Amino acid sequence: MRSGPGRRSSPMTWRWGDRLALAFAWTAGIGLCVIAGAIVLYMGYRGIEYLRPNLLFSRPAPGKLQRESGGFLDPLFGTALLTFIGVLLATPLAVGSALWIAEYGRPTWLARIVESSIEVVAGTPDIVIALFGLAIFQLHLLAPLSFTASGGGVFGRSFVAAGAMMSLIALPPMFAATRDGLQAVPMHMREAAFALGKTRIATIRRVLLPSVRSNIATGVTLGVSRIIGDTAIVVLLLGETLRIEPQGSVPVLGLLRGTGSSLTSYVYENSPAGEGAAPQKAYAAAFVLLVFVLILNLIVERIGRSQSDSLGLTVAGAVV
Repeated sequence: MRSGPGRRSSPMTWRWGDRLALAFAWTAGIGLCVIAGAIVLYMGYRGIEYLRPNLLFSRPAPGKLQRESGGFLDPLFGTALLTFIGVLLATPLAVGSALWIAEYGRPTWLARIVESSIEVVAGTPDIVIALFGLAIFQLHLLAPLSFTASGGGVFGRSFVAAGAMMSLIALPPMFAATRDGLQAVPMHMREAAFALGKTRIATIRRVLLPSVRSNIATGVTLGVSRIIGDTAIVVLLLGETLRIEPQGSVPVLGLLRGTGSSLTSYVYENSPAGEGAAPQKAYAAAFVLLVFVLILNLIVERIGRSQSDSLGLTVAGAVV
């Protein structure tokens, strides 16, 4: 007897090929869970073992002994500053591009070029983006935005340079999340707004953007996770110093033109793969970085499960 649409057949009645595929799927899923759990447990154990409160509030210092090398306050601040610059630059570009692609998309050939360009950026290795940024910010035209030697040589390294390149790696997930959200908005929401006399730009501003706020937030969160986890751009465009070194006497501008580090570069420099000066502190910093990533993943999951506003309320809000 053939199973009805609401019934499930037993795997024992399946063909051998289907049984092997099911077994492989289970094995792959469980294996990935084991690997992720092992990373979290190991780094959690080593991080908690070596993490001390004073590490979060003291600056890195040169020293051959663990107790002399300071903490990672500067890398923490550098990570936050790079994240702020990257998100500040990437968000309007990603949201604006997604709005144009989803709501206008004319001319068609230009829309295809834009989407293809974003896909190329998404697939470009971070080290290549870092080299490109180094070449761009070494130009004398951009000397005010990067570290400059007393003799006039432009090194192309600064928080501005690194943050600008970070925005490129954060842009693709922001663009994809916003575009997919706009394409998922029912067409009758747009038609209702047009019937109420709203222009296209007013519909975008009062109806569509509020409808995809959760998608934009998801994209921003994914972009932040890419920024805080990158190392190549930090090493090439911020230099190898662990301490933040502003350039110039102007407080904010000097900081943006200066060099420094992030948590990822701090972990690399202090691990056995780098200088190996403080591997215990590398584990502690890696644990803090892992906590940030886990928090971001929870935020993405929470946003994905959040309930959007009802269609009637959204359209009614466009009338106000």
